Amino acid sequence: MHDFKINLLSLAADMDILNQITENALFLIFGICGLLLAFQLYFLLFVYSRLTCYKAVSKQDKAITPPLSVIICARNEEENLRQNLPKILNQDYPEFEVILVNDFSEDDTKWLLKELCTQYQHLKVVEIAEHVRLKHGKKFAVSLGIKGAEHEHLVFTDADCIPQSDKWLRHMANAFGRGEEIVLGYSPYLKKPGFLNALIRFETFHTAMSYLSYALKGNAYMGVGRNLAYTKSLFFRGKGFAAHMHIPSGDDDLFVNQNATPHNTTICIHPEAQVWSEPKTTFSAYSQQKTRHAGASKAYRPSHRRMLAMQLISAALFYIAVIIAVVLYPQYWYVVLGIYLLRLLIQVLIYFPIMGKLQVKGLKWGLPFLDVAYYGYICVNGFFALFKKEVKWK
Repeated sequence: MHDFKINLLSLAADMDILNQITENALFLIFGICGLLLAFQLYFLLFVYSRLTCYKAVSKQDKAITPPLSVIICARNEEENLRQNLPKILNQDYPEFEVILVNDFSEDDTKWLLKELCTQYQHLKVVEIAEHVRLKHGKKFAVSLGIKGAEHEHLVFTDADCIPQSDKWLRHMANAFGRGEEIVLGYSPYLKKPGFLNALIRFETFHTAMSYLSYALKGNAYMGVGRNLAYTKSLFFRGKGFAAHMHIPSGDDDLFVNQNATPHNTTICIHPEAQVWSEPKTTFSAYSQQKTRHAGASKAYRPSHRRMLAMQLISAALFYIAVIIAVVLYPQYWYVVLGIYLLRLLIQVLIYFPIMGKLQVKGLKWGLPFLDVAYYGYICVNGFFALFKKEVKWK
């Protein structure tokens, strides 16, 4: 009987210890959820909200129209150039030239450009011939285009890009009006059927929301070469791409990361200034594209890498912590749901106006699912990208 009482006391003590551990774990997991929520609210309320409040209207009453050089690099882009180049050559702008760098195309690009040159006097072609001892990437082609440009203000896009209107150049040029040297534009992807297209468009929206918001905050860290402008003097003053010529990608984001300051960078997201692009149609092609971009991001300034890592990690861990909390403590589901819904509500208030400005309104109602898919895909693809070799631009 005495032994039985001892066993009961021992069992009770063990239960008290177990309850204490469970209670401590409960406070820990919900504390982690709260901390991660705080990180997320910082990005939502103090960074992305800047773009929510931004008025995407150009001041055309004092229009700035400096001569422009539009630079496009193309390799085997005959069909894209046939469809899209006339839309750029026919922009409603007083004085501009289009520099088309034909980077050793093996299709009939050369003959198409010869034909277009007879129709458009402001089209200039720079030919790059392949050489067995000369292996180059897009940065080499862009550099040649810049050296061949006649004007100080440069605008960049790609062969598969379509300006939304013939006022694209007017809006981009007008953004230089206060002495800025870099103008960050926006390039959405065309809407197609399927989940992959929705994911690509959401990822593009999220990336743009981030780099545009940080630019408004005075901490620009990247731009997108499909719609980007900067001055020729800034390019040569910053020694072009010399600091990262060994990295295949980064002719756009690394240049901005290296040269942007709180005072020389602005944004232009007027609807007429947006440039549409064809999205990838397979997960394999999309993964390759993201791997190439990830290779460039490794060369960002350390402060920018930490900033972006914190945003990504806190969001991914937030979802993981919420799932763990529901699994371990289902009786407190309403607390977990409240934490999740608070973040979602703030996302809706911040994201929805930006989605309208960035022309992805159709993704609004898929936000809860696309947000999870976005962070999941970025984390998984980023992990496998560690074991992949960097790929060339074409």
